[in-house]
Amino acid sequence: MADLFRLSASEAAARIREGKLTSEALVRSCLERIDSREAQVKAWVHLDRDFALAQARECDKSASRGPIHGVPFAAKDIMDTAGLPTEYGSPIYKGNRPAADAACVALSRAAGGVLLGKTVTTEFASRFPWGKTTNPHNSQHTPGGSSSGSAAAVGDFMVPLAFGTQTVGSVIRPAAFCGCIGYKPTYGEVSTQGVKQNTASFDTVGLFARAVEDLALFRAAVTGFAAKPLAAIPVNELKIGFCRTMFWDRAEVYTKTFLEAAASALAKAGTKISDFDLGKPFERFEAMGRRINDYEFSRALTWERNHHWNLLSEFQRDKLAAWLNVSYEQYREAEAVLGQCREHLAEAMKDIDLLLTPSALGEALAGLTSTGDTSFNILSTWTYTPCVTLPVFTGPSDLPVGIQLIGHRNQDHRLLEGAQAVYRMFAKSI
Repeated sequence: MADLFRLSASEAAARIREGKLTSEALVRSCLERIDSREAQVKAWVHLDRDFALAQARECDKSASRGPIHGVPFAAKDIMDTAGLPTEYGSPIYKGNRPAADAACVALSRAAGGVLLGKTVTTEFASRFPWGKTTNPHNSQHTPGGSSSGSAAAVGDFMVPLAFGTQTVGSVIRPAAFCGCIGYKPTYGEVSTQGVKQNTASFDTVGLFARAVEDLALFRAAVTGFAAKPLAAIPVNELKIGFCRTMFWDRAEVYTKTFLEAAASALAKAGTKISDFDLGKPFERFEAMGRRINDYEFSRALTWERNHHWNLLSEFQRDKLAAWLNVSYEQYREAEAVLGQCREHLAEAMKDIDLLLTPSALGEALAGLTSTGDTSFNILSTWTYTPCVTLPVFTGPSDLPVGIQLIGHRNQDHRLLEGAQAVYRMFAKSI
């Protein structure tokens, strides 16, 4: 039983429900894993063992059984937590103790989850500075960001579930780099109340796990939907559009090869694969999305700019000074362009179940001075559609390379069912 930390959330929840496992035993196993690996991975910023074990003991005494009863989870440190500090990756908030949990944390605890600790985030969930976390597969490579600690902790078997946030690519990219499964829900599906705002038009609470069915379980906990199993969809019933996006030339050669191979393997298994072109409406998509990001983020940090300018990183100060120059008229123009793109994508996907795209340009970059390029993450984030990254391939440095599946807006359960079918097909062939 020494490797309890390797259990998926679904396996752990089932054992706890059946009386074959206690939450305390599972939490102790996760804490032991953290003790053995944290010096190298550096995924955690706040970890209170007594706090975690006390929650686990309460779960073991409780007769109620929520979807993730007794299962530990981690929260990115831009999410308020009543029992642990929340510092948003910034010295401005050193020692900050919120009075209440963020909604996603509160809902998870109400569903029986055990808040294990807080994971490293970049400053205010921006792309830089990069933080202290390393890639669990090779400490000389980035874990991605900004949800670096959550992705690394799940990828390294320190915790079965974790929260991240995605404004551009901060769930999908680090999940792909760290070899776990990342899920960015439909925009607005999970409440962002109590989560430090970055860009209100895009901010989305995302989930990390090691099994697709775990995502469905976690989603039930944080939305209040009744937990229901994922239907076993035959992969040959899926219609998938191979969407290279406008950034195909930016991808590593091996990433292109892997994605072509994935499309070919799916076609061989009977999936209806077709090329999917985003078309003319998306020509200004990247520029307009970044304009919205710049406008909203620079204004969301008004208090910090006005009162603690010197405690912001040099990177952040430089960016904020430039981004404040985006006018309201420019912002509204960008919103209109993205609105048109969302409508176009929904129409273009009418006869498609999922889109297949890269999760990132390639495997995790060497060094810790960059969290990686976000190009392949903006399509889903800024069109409000749900997406999943699956760890299917291994790159030239022996690091994970993911594939990304994008579903229809507000059809997250269907996306997860399709993702499970695709992942099972690849698991059989690996």
